[in-house]
Amino acid sequence: MLKLFLAFTLVPALEIFLFIRLGGAIGIFNTFLVVILTGVVGAGLARWQGAETMFRIRQSLNQGETPAEEMIDAGLIFVAGMVLLTPGFLTDAIGILLLWPVTRRHFKIFLRRKFDQWMASGQINIVRYR
Repeated sequence: MLKLFLAFTLVPALEIFLFIRLGGAIGIFNTFLVVILTGVVGAGLARWQGAETMFRIRQSLNQGETPAEEMIDAGLIFVAGMVLLTPGFLTDAIGILLLWPVTRRHFKIFLRRKFDQWMASGQINIVRYR
């Protein structure tokens, strides 16, 4: 709960600080333009990556395989799209990192470790139906 509180208070405060600093350096209009541009470009990238991932999910399903990796990719791309639509430079940087496959791989490794920890501690229970 504390982590969520910090995320919802510190991130906006840092974003406001960055807006003020960049606005002072390049001007209000240019700052506004950068925010709009990163949102539009980010949304386009998220849509492209999402479509590509959905294609890979369909391919895996057609081959009778479980698309586990692709589903994790789809979730991270969705989160990336959401944070890219949120105005701000920090959130845009996080969104870009989630969209880029090279860095997304590190987020996937982190998530897998977390899920393993949660399953080992009993916080998550996986039930398989056949």
